[in-house]
Amino acid sequence: MYLDGFVLPLRDDKRADYTAMAETFARRAKALGALGSVEALGDGLEHGHTTDFFRAVKAEDGENVVFSFVVWPDKATRDAAWKALMNDPEMQPGPEPMPFDGKRMFWGGFKPIVSTLAFD
Repeated sequence: MYLDGFVLPLRDDKRADYTAMAETFARRAKALGALGSVEALGDGLEHGHTTDFFRAVKAEDGENVVFSFVVWPDKATRDAAWKALMNDPEMQPGPEPMPFDGKRMFWGGFKPIVSTLAFD
């Protein structure tokens, strides 16, 4: 199993636009071998003393934090899928701006060290 994780700021008024984009991504990733994905909106996030999700994305007033991840069967499937996703016309930005500030988004790939998921 291999995971991709994403954290980004999302303006309250862009939630529907983001959800539509995320649904397209999830559908395409699944078609390319993802076992599943989750898009989650902050609910119960706390402001920390040193760092927190809000600081990590420099969230502004009227913004919440999205935490998402994609579960892949292995890194090779993930690497091939990302190559295809980056070349997929359906995944290219359209004339409208993205529903979030990509400069404040961060992401990465993760190799699980403990998992109780049924994907194993």
